[in-house]
Order: sequence, then C-alpha cells, then structure tokens
Amino acid sequence: MNEWKQKVLSFLSKNYGFFILAVILFWLKTYIAYQTEFNLGIENAMQQFLLLINPLSSAVFFMGLALFAKGRRSFVWIIIIDLLLTIVLFANMVYYRFFSDFITLPNIKEASSLGEQSGSIGALMNWTDALYFLDIIFLIGLLVFRVVKPNKEARIRARKTVGVLTLGVAMFFANLGLAEIDRPELLTRTFDRTYIVKYLGMTNFQLYDAVKSTQNSTQRALADSSDVNAVLNYTKSNYAAPNPEYFGKAKGKNVIYIHLESFQQFLIGYKLHGEEVTPFINSFFKDKNTFSFTNFFHQTGQGKTSDAEMMLENSLFGLPQGSAFSTKGKNTYQSAPAILGQQGYDSAVFHGNYKSFWNRDEIYKQFGYNHFFDASYYDMNEKDVSNYGLKDKPFFQESEKYIQTLKQPFYAKFITLTNHFPYPISEEEATIKPAETGDASVDSYFQTARYLDESVKSFVQYLKDSGLYENSVIVMYGDHYGISDNHAQAMSKVLGTDYDAYQNAQAQRVPFMVRVPGVEGGVKDTYGGEIDILPTLLHLLGTDTKNYVQLGNDLLSKDAKQVVPFRNGDFITPAYSMIGGKFYNQKTGEEITTETDAMKATKDNVAKELELSDEVLQGDLLRFYTPEGFKKTDPSKYNYNNKNKTISTDKDSTDGTSTETK
Repeated sequence: MNEWKQKVLSFLSKNYGFFILAVILFWLKTYIAYQTEFNLGIENAMQQFLLLINPLSSAVFFMGLALFAKGRRSFVWIIIIDLLLTIVLFANMVYYRFFSDFITLPNIKEASSLGEQSGSIGALMNWTDALYFLDIIFLIGLLVFRVVKPNKEARIRARKTVGVLTLGVAMFFANLGLAEIDRPELLTRTFDRTYIVKYLGMTNFQLYDAVKSTQNSTQRALADSSDVNAVLNYTKSNYAAPNPEYFGKAKGKNVIYIHLESFQQFLIGYKLHGEEVTPFINSFFKDKNTFSFTNFFHQTGQGKTSDAEMMLENSLFGLPQGSAFSTKGKNTYQSAPAILGQQGYDSAVFHGNYKSFWNRDEIYKQFGYNHFFDASYYDMNEKDVSNYGLKDKPFFQESEKYIQTLKQPFYAKFITLTNHFPYPISEEEATIKPAETGDASVDSYFQTARYLDESVKSFVQYLKDSGLYENSVIVMYGDHYGISDNHAQAMSKVLGTDYDAYQNAQAQRVPFMVRVPGVEGGVKDTYGGEIDILPTLLHLLGTDTKNYVQLGNDLLSKDAKQVVPFRNGDFITPAYSMIGGKFYNQKTGEEITTETDAMKATKDNVAKELELSDEVLQGDLLRFYTPEGFKKTDPSKYNYNNKNKTISTDKDSTDGTSTETK
C-alpha cells in the first residue's frame, strides 16, 4: 500500500501529473454543475455524451499553458488558471439562478450596475456553493503542506507542452464535429446560448461570445447607407395598416405609461388565500375603455427591463448579448418621445433609481426625452428605499409634483421598482399573506405585487382628482417575468399544472392594457409582444408608422401578423409554437413531430427579423435613414442634471424645461 502511495505522490509531484489531476477535478466539478445548476435541455444520448466531454478541451488547453513554466511555478499557475475557470463557472451559476441565462461580455462591461443588485445577488447564493472550490483548496493543500514536492528545475519540454495544447484544440474540433451532427450550423444559426453551453461547454461559450462581441463592435464602422435598404424592405412588406375604427381616436391625448416591474399575466385575477392579489389592476384590466390583451408576451433578453424599454420606445428588439441601453447608447433612434415631441408633446421619465443605471441618462437623450426625474429628485431616505431604489408608494406620491410641471400634451413613463427579485417587503407593508410553496422568493412575490397594485391605485386616483385621467391614454405593461423557470416546482403549485418548457413559455405572458378615454375597449385574444406596443400606440394617436423602421405590428390592425418572436429564436403563434427547437400545438400543448412548410417559413422569418433588428442596432443604421417629416434627435439639447435646480410649475411654459438657478 505504501509503495502504491509513493508512486501516486511521485506522479503528482511531476508537472504533468499535477496537471492531469487538476484537469480531472475541474472536469468532474463542471459536469456536476451542468447536471445540478443548469437546465440545458438534454434530449438524447449524443447530447449527454457531449455534455460529459465538453469541459475537457478548454481545461486541457488553458491549464496546459502552465506547463511552459518550470518547477513549482508550473504548479502555482495550474492552480491559478483552475481558479479563474472556476470563477467563470461559479459566476454563471449564480447569474443563471435568476436570469436562466449565461453571462456575456457585454454583461461584464455593464458590471457597474451590479453594485445596485447586491441584494439580489446575495439571495441567489447558497452555502453549498463553497463546495465548487474544494478542489482548489485541495490542490493548494497538496502544495502548501508539501504532500507533493515539485522539482524546482523540472520543466516539460516545450515541444511536449505544445503537444498538450494541440491535443486541447483537437479535442475541441472533435467536440464541435460531433455537435454539428446533432445540431447543424451550431455557431452560425443560433440565438440561444444554451445550445452553445450544452454542446461546447461553458468556457468555450465564453470564448465564442467574446469573438461575437468583438465582431459586433466593428459592425458600425463597416456599415454604410445601403445596409438599411434590406431593413426598409422588410418593415414595409410587414407593415400592418391601422384599423380605421381606432386610428386617431386618442389624438392629442397625454400618454402615461405605468411600467409594472416583473409583473406576469397570471397575476391578473389570481386569488391567494381567497383574496385577489391585485384587485385594482384587475379592475383596470376589465374597464370598459381599456383594451386588454390576454396573449401578450414579454420578449426581453439579457437586458430585461432595458430591453422592454427598447421595444416600447423603438419597436426594435434588444441585443442577443447584453443590453443595447448600455452598449448602443449613442446610436441614432426614431423613438416615441422624439416622434411625438415633433408634434408638440412634452416628455419625461420618472424613476426612483439613479440616472446612470442602464445608461439611461445617455440613451434617453438619443430617444428625445425632455426630462428625466431620477433618484436625485426624490427623497431617498433609508425608510423608503429598498431593493433597486425608491419604493413605489413614495415614488408615485413624490412624482405628482413633477408631472404638474409638464406641458400638455405630454408623454410620460413611470418605472416602478418594488416588485423586483428577491421581492423583499416588511410585515408592516405586506397586506396579504405570502404564498405557501416553500420557495421564499415565489411566496413573497405575491406580497410585493399587492404593494405595487396599491401604489398604482393611489396614483390613478391622483390622476382622476387632477383631471388628467380623462385626458390621457394610460398604458400599463409588464416588462418581463418575475419568476424564472428555476422555480418550476413552486410554479407548478401556483398554476396547478406541470411546469415544463411549454408551460414556462406560456407563462411569459405579461399584461398590456391601453385605456383610451371615450373609446370602447375590451379583452382581446390577439397574439403580440412588446415589439408591437409602439405602432399600436402611434396609430391610436393618429400617427401612421408606415415610413418608420419598426418591427412590430399594430395589435388593433386587421392585418396584425400575430407572430411573437423571442430573443432566442423561439416563437409563439395562435396555431403553433416553437419552444427549445420543438414545435407544439398552441391550443393543446401537444408536441408536433412533423415540421410543415408554414412552420419552417415562420421559423426562418423570425430568425430574419431578429437578425435585421441586430443589424440596425449593431450598425447604427438609422443614421442613414430619416423618415419624411421626422427630424433627427439632437441629444446635446437635453440636460438631466438636478444640481441646484428649481422645477418650474408654470402651466403656460412652452418648452416644458426646468429652470436652473445658481
């Protein structure tokens, strides 16, 4: 036994022995994480095999770089590289627990926002996460306590080290070749990061993402005016003419958007402990003057709330990686505030967080917003601040004095915050008991949703008392999901059904309600998504969208196409859906095993639409095209600083701007 032990320790004391041990431990750890931390949708034996082997190529290659060093330094570099690879794995685990997605390079560039999300991040971490670092501690222990004793001068010949690196590269291409058999055009025709991780591994995905991000960053420099033609041809051919019954019915009215943070459609009418969770929003949904859509979906990607705003204001999708708000904040846009501003509308955003979050203080200028009332305008005392900023009740109460400064007609957006993961709320503020699923964040979700409902009710009462209610189009919309598919067990209890991939896709419905004074509304079963909000609103206001670059359709149009693309290339229609690459009967939920020509055509068209949207944003193509009657926005004329400002309440103000005093 001692002889065998000596042979093992002698083997581990050699550079290649320690290297092999580190590779094996990292490989096993990664595979365990794949199986326990991520939902990668393994469907067959080939995918299971690829999942098993895909950590090896990157581990062999990157840890193999340490073999160029000699003696103890080689061992130290193996541990350092192992630690870095583990940090990448661990960061993705934590990120995935809420976003059901993987970190991309643009996310890392947006890391300045993470400080404001520390509460959410803390709620996503478990004490068991430390187990993923045990192998690092074990390797360090072998070295520190001299269990292994590297020869100070020992060095693997460079030729052999190059051979190890070549082996890593060869393993990758073998992995890729097998992946292409199961998923053709893996690296050229996919919007779904899950596929890359499933087939090629976490580290290789990060490399792929870095290459794609670099390519995207050069796209603007290479773009020219001819590139916008394909986009124009597509938007004109997919234009849905306005419904004469509703076109211009809200002309000259104020527009008030109420952004319902993390609010999913299943909350509408939902009862908990015998009580309606959101009684006021339910009543607004059923108001005789409200158009309410039951088959309306969020379509956000990694940008979440900022993606929802991008679609809301521009009818363009968010980017496949990161947030366009952060990376495309200097682009040219043809946004709702600018379009309406050139028709005499004042415009403002109200938000109880600081203006730099999601780069809003820059991109709102490109959108043409006259005012941005951020956290610097509000009383951010400790009692009233929670989660991402000012709680919704004081936020709406304090916003009343600012909305009075706007010149009518105005376009205003109120972004709420309290109903956001991890849904913290005090016992004093909770007016409904939590759910009883056993999942803490799901259980408190209903309590913060109730708080949001009460906040909105009070604000709408103010609008009625001030006379704004009957002179304004009021839009309420949910920006993205509140409960991710990582809470499937709890959601099964909430919805009373098995929560599989198909059901999760259906749960991506969010509210979209448009109340137009004096116009009979009703509950609509039209299929649509956030990309469709802008043309729907503009047509109600009497502005035809046929000359604008907008990828959505007017949901009140008789020509609405009723195809809802998701950022990963999946989609939903009234007849069938594609979820995770599989087709389903939308009415029954049964899987469709035969892909028809119509399904293929829809799939191809969705992919094209997403690609065109990406081209517009990545290439900043709207700088090459200005619709007739529209003037490009000049961001230099907007100033959102609140230092030493006095807000004018002169109702006769012609420009709606704040007055600065020294």
